[in-house]
Amino acid sequence: MGEERSALSCAFEYLEEPNLPVPIHQCLSAIVQRAFDASLAWLDERPNMSGVDATERESVLVTHTCFLLSKLTHRDERLCDLACKLLNRIKSKYPQVLWQPLCLDSLFCLVQTQSLPSVDPGRIASMQSLIKKQIRMWVIQSLSVAPCTTQGLLQERIRLGSSSSRGFYASDLLPLLSDIKLEQSREDGLSSDSLAVTVPALFAAAAAATGARERLIDTGCLEVLSNGIVSATVKSSYININIGGLAFSQEHFQDNTAGLILGGSWSDSFEEKKSQEILSAKNKLKEKLIASFLHLLQQFISAVERGANINAEAFRETCLKSAAFIVSELELSRNMELEGFSRLLRLLCWCPAYICSTEAMRTGVFVWTWLVSAAPHLSSLLLAELVDAWLWTVETGHGLFSSGPCSSGPNGKLRPQLTPGEPLSFGDRDIVEEINAHRVWLGFFFDRFEVVRHSSMDQLILIGRLLQGSLKKSNHFASHPVATGTFFSLLLLGLKYCSCRLKACQAKSMDAWILKDRIYRAAFGWFSHYPAWYDCNSEAFSQGEVKAVASFVDQMNVECSENMLMAEHSGKLYAQDRELSNNCSQMDVAHPVWGRGDYLSAGEKRKQLLLMLCHHEVDRLYTWANPLREGLPARQRISSDQWIDFARTAWAIDPCITFGMLARFPAVGPLRAEIMSLVQENIADIYDIPEALPFFVTPKAAEDDSLVLKRLPHWAPCSITRALEFLTPAYKAHPRIMAYVLRVLETYPPERVTFFMPQLVQTLRYDAYDGLIEQYLIAAAKRSHIFAHILIWQLQGEEPLPEEFTKDGSQEADSFTDLALKVKERIIQSFDNEALDMFSREFRFFDKVTNISGVLYPLSKEQRRAAIKRELEKIEVEGTDLYLPTDPNKLVRGIQVNSGIPLQSAAKVPIMITFDVVDRNDIHVIRPQACIFKVGDDCRQDVLALQVIALLRDIFEAAGLNLYLFPYGVLPTGPGRGIIEVVPNTRSRNQMGETTDGGLYEVFQQDYGPVGSPRFESARDNFVVSSAGYAVASLLLQPKDRHNGNLLFDNEGRLVHIDFGFILETSPGGNLRFENAHFKLSHEMTQLLDPSGVMKSDTWNRFVSLCVKGYLAARLHMDGIINAVYLMVDSGLPCFSRGDPIGNLRKRFHPEMSEREAANFMIKTCEDAYNKWTTAGYDLIQYLQQGIEK
Repeated sequence: MGEERSALSCAFEYLEEPNLPVPIHQCLSAIVQRAFDASLAWLDERPNMSGVDATERESVLVTHTCFLLSKLTHRDERLCDLACKLLNRIKSKYPQVLWQPLCLDSLFCLVQTQSLPSVDPGRIASMQSLIKKQIRMWVIQSLSVAPCTTQGLLQERIRLGSSSSRGFYASDLLPLLSDIKLEQSREDGLSSDSLAVTVPALFAAAAAATGARERLIDTGCLEVLSNGIVSATVKSSYININIGGLAFSQEHFQDNTAGLILGGSWSDSFEEKKSQEILSAKNKLKEKLIASFLHLLQQFISAVERGANINAEAFRETCLKSAAFIVSELELSRNMELEGFSRLLRLLCWCPAYICSTEAMRTGVFVWTWLVSAAPHLSSLLLAELVDAWLWTVETGHGLFSSGPCSSGPNGKLRPQLTPGEPLSFGDRDIVEEINAHRVWLGFFFDRFEVVRHSSMDQLILIGRLLQGSLKKSNHFASHPVATGTFFSLLLLGLKYCSCRLKACQAKSMDAWILKDRIYRAAFGWFSHYPAWYDCNSEAFSQGEVKAVASFVDQMNVECSENMLMAEHSGKLYAQDRELSNNCSQMDVAHPVWGRGDYLSAGEKRKQLLLMLCHHEVDRLYTWANPLREGLPARQRISSDQWIDFARTAWAIDPCITFGMLARFPAVGPLRAEIMSLVQENIADIYDIPEALPFFVTPKAAEDDSLVLKRLPHWAPCSITRALEFLTPAYKAHPRIMAYVLRVLETYPPERVTFFMPQLVQTLRYDAYDGLIEQYLIAAAKRSHIFAHILIWQLQGEEPLPEEFTKDGSQEADSFTDLALKVKERIIQSFDNEALDMFSREFRFFDKVTNISGVLYPLSKEQRRAAIKRELEKIEVEGTDLYLPTDPNKLVRGIQVNSGIPLQSAAKVPIMITFDVVDRNDIHVIRPQACIFKVGDDCRQDVLALQVIALLRDIFEAAGLNLYLFPYGVLPTGPGRGIIEVVPNTRSRNQMGETTDGGLYEVFQQDYGPVGSPRFESARDNFVVSSAGYAVASLLLQPKDRHNGNLLFDNEGRLVHIDFGFILETSPGGNLRFENAHFKLSHEMTQLLDPSGVMKSDTWNRFVSLCVKGYLAARLHMDGIINAVYLMVDSGLPCFSRGDPIGNLRKRFHPEMSEREAANFMIKTCEDAYNKWTTAGYDLIQYLQQGIEK
């Protein structure tokens, strides 16, 4: 079947006869077509060859391809057209020829076509146009499918271009490829003229294969040629650094080995001298070089095992030197003559896996691509090592396969306040970095699959082994949202592999059927976790996540017509494997993936459920990636019966999927009702799912004393906010519910529960069953001094106000205040000597500071500052363990006696004192911290508002959002008394207005430099992210009285809101609600946020995008935030004095809206707040009445 013996080449010889009559030419063309068809038939008869047979098959294919390429320069245009047509058929049916080096060389050599004698110049121009078109089509087609290998081959051709004997066509080739670019495909179809790569992981690998040092994936566009030239030059430089000892001169080798080598040329010494001595010396030197490389690479592995940081530059340098040595010794690598050669190749594969960082993996992909392009004979060995390394990460739980709680992303970071589970310690491990490393690595496997799927059964089997090992369990994947694209890309690779194998085996591969079922089961596993968001601050990355899931859905839809056949084969084959009768209508054995049941009928339901979940994931990810764009086309409406069917199907697979569905569709009534029914029917099987609690722990169950509540003692702990909800009056203080809640609280460290101390204190109102809450509080106080102290301060805050601070001169104590006093006394009585000493010193110190206010009250304003100093000089810091009550992590080291400032107030004189504090974790750095000590003001409402702001801050940080909130510390320390932390390095907008007549825009220029300068733009960006954070918080809390005295700006341009005397349903002026914008966005604020003035600038779009993302992230934790507020309803705070604060708070979350609808709502909210007239009007009123600058 060689070229010289094939019927195709013989038939072509007849066609080359000049001046053939048209009928004869047509007849001969038909013969050529038949000969070509016969060749393809011969190839088709050998689809699954391996070893020598596969080599022969590929040789025939390459020979025919090169032969047809050579005919593209024939003077006969008809013959060229025929060759072009046949060539296109080969590329379509056997795309592996696109990456065959011989075919590429034959193709690229065509650019050197010289003018043929006696050929019309027009024909030559036409021929050259055809050749250029073929080359571009060839390169573009190969890049779109396997960009890593294609770039490696192009770089190798360019590198060899420096040799006149091998790369003589390079200079002619470069102009043809100069404008080719790669970009990541987008789900919205918006793209440039660049070549789109449909698999995001493949694009990440392609970026690494360019060899460029910057993170090109962040740009979403790759310059193929310019980066290829740079990388080819880099490779040449490493190969030309006197490999073989010249770069490692005699100083590295104390014997005469290098001297022997330097005496002759490296390339021709063996051929010319035939000296055994020289050969021995060369091999000895190579062994030493290999040993040196092995030692350096092993050092990196040892560093990882020690937990040391890896120098990315040094690692890249070592890998490139090692790869250059292998490439320069192709004969040596082909024969594997030296003992350490295979070990060197192995370490080049394993080191990036051990390091498991994005940069290390990018280096790995670049090196591996170089090796498979320059040394194709190493491809199988290299792929085998890479598969082993990948499976090692599966077994050890790295990156994508890190299935522990630490890899759960935002939900793990919000434990136990908002999500169930023990609080986690994340340490130094960067799970996002590990997952991104797997993303790049997976892209390389995708590339190799496309290259070898038609040409190398051995390598295809290796990829199958990788997939089988990766998918053998459905629950060992990381649930971090940043893993979404990588996870679904792995599943997509699995589906493509299965399709390839089943087509090749006529659907008779049992392993492929089972693998496909495991792919679907793993996909369901993804949806067993609650949805979450994570922002990588990269639009290209976010778009890639959308495309990854969409590509998986597309692949499922491609197989839709084959679905029933697939299910039939899978079921029948498995039944046959178990020697079941072919006449059985239903299998009686358990399927290895799905268990027992009617496989055929359930299979279609599972697929429809999975498609629905994936469609929703695409929609929500698209909204996150494109917060300001219109959503994707609406999906088909789901009926009530379908929802019920979906719920039952999901429950049969894994009940967690059902609860995950409800988190995605919280407003779907039929789904919620069906889950309620499923929980009641199967309650004995779901003890480990805390999300099931609301479906059987209900007010009605408590009122009826339902038997189902007997299950609670063994139920998994829920989140703190969920547990505290069960302590409200609606649950009747049911003993079993109370016992469960207390067990949950005892599960978590008291320091974690301290955050919800105001809510815990309020639950004492409902502690009607044996004082269980009181018992917990006393027990927790014994476990933690800080818990005890904060609890006592909060209890003191519930005591009646002194007569001088009440309107009618008195305030009656009720049963709750009596109980609070008793609990306080019992806690103090429970202290041992050490705890009592600590308590006495802490409270005595801050009582002395607070009591200064009473000393100042009868004095004139002129005398007060000096009096503060005198009183402060009397106070000593008793011990090194005293801490600020507002922040127990700040230890007090002293008082700045000159810092005392009396503040204005209608009641007793509040004072501001600055302390010298150190952090508990760094006691060597002393910092100032100012605090305001208030007397006569109830600051409990501020505590509630700042609790919500703190929860939002934690949510934003967990989601990776660049949003800024500053929940400064506030703590009530007694009736009408409290301590408020001063936000450091800030001044109010009112104070700023006292020093300049301009607006914020002018103030920022005065403080940070001209517009466009780095400091100004940095300050503007800080203003954007803080304004967006407080916009979301303000939408939910509805704080009013937002005059410029309550807006602070720090020295970096960040906005901070203070003073939350009016929130939720209350507002100044007898609840006039004059400030009807959801948040303040005055004209001067919009000047910074929107330079265009018409809501069209990039800065404005960034602000609105951050608002949308912050709102979407907050909505996921709606119940936890609402519960924290709801528990304070009976506290007597003014914000609960009118209207329906809890109901309206829930409405502002809009749980009935989809993600896209919620995003649109937030966009309209921002537009409505933009320079609203009521905002300006309120500032004017405050200026006229209070003199507050507007």
